[in-house]
Amino acid sequence: MRNYLTAAALISVLAASMLAAVASAAATSAPVNTTAPAVSGTAKVGQTLTVSDGSWSGSPTSYAYQWQRCTSSSSCANVAGATSRTYKIVPADAGRTLRAVVTATNADGSSTANSNQTSVVAASGAPTNTARPTISGSAYVGEELTADNGTWSGSPTSYAYQWLRCDTSGAYCFRVAGATGNTYGVRFADVYGTVRVAVTAKNANGSRTDRSLPSDVVQPVQPVVVPGNKAPTIRFISLKRRGVHVYARFTVCDDAARRVSVIERDSKRAVLSYVRKYAVVPSRCVTATRNWVPAGRFRTKGRLVVTLRAVDKSGASSRFVHRSLLYR
Repeated sequence: MRNYLTAAALISVLAASMLAAVASAAATSAPVNTTAPAVSGTAKVGQTLTVSDGSWSGSPTSYAYQWQRCTSSSSCANVAGATSRTYKIVPADAGRTLRAVVTATNADGSSTANSNQTSVVAASGAPTNTARPTISGSAYVGEELTADNGTWSGSPTSYAYQWLRCDTSGAYCFRVAGATGNTYGVRFADVYGTVRVAVTAKNANGSRTDRSLPSDVVQPVQPVVVPGNKAPTIRFISLKRRGVHVYARFTVCDDAARRVSVIERDSKRAVLSYVRKYAVVPSRCVTATRNWVPAGRFRTKGRLVVTLRAVDKSGASSRFVHRSLLYR
């Protein structure tokens, strides 16, 4: 009888322990959302939205946020970097809806809940380009190019300009420092590349920027035909590298002992070219050496191509001559 009572008591103790464990597990669980988070604010480009945490059981100790851009009620994707309680709507959101995913965390884990989706995001009312800007003028050193604003909706109240120096195809563009007017004086640094202009249209609701197509490939000087004048010639003798310096040796010949400009261009695949100008005075023919330090973008792994061309004072030009160096 004593053994039976002891076993019964043991079973009772075990049952009580199990019930206590279940009760303890129920008391220590990850948060559970009871009221969904809510987004407030105007769904329009340039406006800021705010999401509430909603209501949760489990006494959350912290919250995290992720904003999503949606194309339907079931298709949403995270917006990179949008992890704050607030979110400023950007042009890429126009025509879509937005929602926030709120994550609540306590000592026992984390749970997430989606907010409501906003209405479809409206554009800001900033200008929209309907006919891209254009460039007029001759792409020769010393000539002036002029930007035409193109056509814009949204009644722009002002325009701003930034001229760009690009490769021969109009790609790999860089801003020309200080070139922010609607006209641009073509310079030697532009030679054998192209020029584009970025026009920014502004109104009370914001601004938009669009680029022109590239200009023609920029040439050193406007050719002038002089009766009886012969174009100079140039011959590449050698191209060497010593340390960071590059040395080019060449011969220039002309029909008169007058100053001849030697246009030198550094170029490399997928890199904006760079142009220099040297002067020589041939007495029929002269052999000269010039050296320079190529810009850092040319001193990386790959082949640097050096192109030379001789141009006399009348604008008559030699053919192009090339040599290359391999950077390993």
